[in-house]
Amino acid sequence: MKTFDITVLGGGPGGYVAAIKAAQAGKSVLLIEKEVVGGICLNHGCIPTKALLKNAKVYKQLLHAKDYGIVIDGNISYDWSLMMKRKNLVVKRLTTGVSGLLKKNGVTVVSGFGKVLSPNQVEVNGEIYESKDLIIATGASPIIPPIPGLKDAYEQKIAVTSRELLAIEETPKSLIIIGGGVIGAEFATIFSSLGSKVTIIEKMDGILPNMDDDIRDAYTKILKREGIDIYTSAEVVKVQKNQVTYKLEHEEKMIDADKILVSVGMKPNLSGLEALNLKMNRNAIDTNDKLETSVKHVYAIGDVNGKYMLAHVASAEGLIAVENILGIKRNMRYDRVPNAVYGSPEIATIGLTEKEVKDKGLSYKVSMFPLQASGKALADNEKDGFIKLIVNEQYKEILGAHILAYNASDLIAEIGVTLELEGTAYELAHTIHPHPTLSEIVMEAAHGAIDKPIHL
Repeated sequence: MKTFDITVLGGGPGGYVAAIKAAQAGKSVLLIEKEVVGGICLNHGCIPTKALLKNAKVYKQLLHAKDYGIVIDGNISYDWSLMMKRKNLVVKRLTTGVSGLLKKNGVTVVSGFGKVLSPNQVEVNGEIYESKDLIIATGASPIIPPIPGLKDAYEQKIAVTSRELLAIEETPKSLIIIGGGVIGAEFATIFSSLGSKVTIIEKMDGILPNMDDDIRDAYTKILKREGIDIYTSAEVVKVQKNQVTYKLEHEEKMIDADKILVSVGMKPNLSGLEALNLKMNRNAIDTNDKLETSVKHVYAIGDVNGKYMLAHVASAEGLIAVENILGIKRNMRYDRVPNAVYGSPEIATIGLTEKEVKDKGLSYKVSMFPLQASGKALADNEKDGFIKLIVNEQYKEILGAHILAYNASDLIAEIGVTLELEGTAYELAHTIHPHPTLSEIVMEAAHGAIDKPIHL
C-alpha cells in the first residue's frame, strides 16, 4: 500500500491546482484522474468554447471588414474542420502544460476511477492508496432532464450536451438551445456568428437569470438583433427526433432543428464517494468556508460542492483547502466571486445585483457609463454596452459591479482587487487610468457614484 500526505480525487481546475499547491508546500501528493488532467473546463468547456468564440468573432469581423476600411475581394467563408483543429491544438497545449507542471512539482498522477473506501483510503485500478487528508474534486456532469423523448434524441445524437457539441463534424444549419444560462448564451453566439439559425428556449422569465436585470435586458436585445430567437417563460414538453414542442403562454408550439443543445444545469459527480456518508446540501456535498466536509480530514472543492460551478472558484477553493490542511486558517469569500459570460460583447459581474441590494434593504446609488462615451470603444468599433456600479449611499463602498462590454472579463478584476482591499468608489475614481483605454469606463462610473462622470 502506497502512502501520501494528501490525496486529490479529480484533476480539474480545482484538483490540479490544489495538488500543485500542496506539493509546493513540501507535501507528498497523489492526484487521481479518470480522464485527462484539466477536467471539463480545459478539455470540454471553458477553453475550447473560448477558442471557438474567437474563431467566430474573427469570421464575423471579416464579414464587416469595410467598417474598418478594409476591402476584401471575393467570398469570405470558414472551414469548421480547421476551426476544430485550432481548438484541439489549444486544448492539447494546455493539458500538456498542466501535466508538465504536475510532474515538475513532484505530484504522483494515477489514471483511473478512484473509489473512496474510507476517509484515508482510495482504491484505483485494484490498488489501495492511503493518505491523511483527502480533497474531493470530482466535478459535475450535464443534466438530461426527464422530458419525454429527450433521452431517445440524445441516444440518436440529435440532442447533445456541450461536450458533444464541441466535437461535431460540421456546423448545424439550425440549433435549438434548451436553457438560457451562460453555456447556452455562449454557444448561441458561436453558432449564430457562423450562420446557424439559433433558438433559445428558457423556462425562467429571462435568459441569464442570475445576472442584473439591466445587463440581461440589454444582452437579450443584442442577441435578438443578431437574429437569435429567444423564448422565455417557455417550457419544453416533448422532443421527437429533431422536433421540439414547447409551451408558451398556455399554447403548444413546435420547432425543428438539426441539433438540440441541452443546457439546463449540472449535477455533482458523487459516484465512488458513498462510503464516506457525507452530509449533503441538496444534491451536492455540504462544505463550510474552509471547504471542510462533515468528515474530518475530508475536503470538497469545485462543482461537487455546488456553491459556484466556475473554474476559477474551484481553483480558489483548492488553494484555500490546502492552506487549511497546512494549518493556515483561510476562509473562502463567496461574496467576492466574479462571473463572466464570453459572448460578443462579454458580460462580467461581481457582488450584488440591484435587485439583491433592494431585497436587503440597503441604501444605495447606481452609476452607469455607456461604451458610446468611451474614446477607446469608439476607436475599436465596439459601441455596445455599459458599466453599472452599485455603491453604498453613505460611504460609497462597492456593493456590485456589472459590465457589458468587449473584454469585460478582464476589466472586472480591477473591481475585485478593490473589494479585496475594502476600497470604495473614491479609490477607483482617484486611480489614474491610462488613456485611451476601455478601463476608463470604470473610473468614469466611479466618478458618477461619487458625483458625476467627467465625459458624459
